[in-house]
Amino acid sequence: MVATDYSLYLAVGDRVFHKKFLRWGMGVVVEERRSQLPGGFCYVRINFQDGNIRVFDNNFKSNGCCYYAGIQKIDTEKEMRRSRKKQEALRKKIIKMLLKTRKMLKAPGEDGACGSQ
Repeated sequence: MVATDYSLYLAVGDRVFHKKFLRWGMGVVVEERRSQLPGGFCYVRINFQDGNIRVFDNNFKSNGCCYYAGIQKIDTEKEMRRSRKKQEALRKKIIKMLLKTRKMLKAPGEDGACGSQ
């Protein structure tokens, strides 16, 4: 059994971007490789929107890890939760405005009954 002496940051399918090179666009991890030798190299291949595939070190324990080089994960689950919260807040705000408008349109004394006739 081989002991692994590395800690991985990215996995296949993760969506990422580079903080220093935003012009590359969003990237997707398309390949992950790990050495089975102690002290071996582990890397990821990332396909960016600019059409280039770039290779990065994927070991957190390495000074050259892609995380320290500027690769940042895009947390899609977090973004989905955030957008759902925004939608819910907007829905509540709209309902509140509609109820307020309804009260304003309803003049005092107008309950559907005929007045002086």
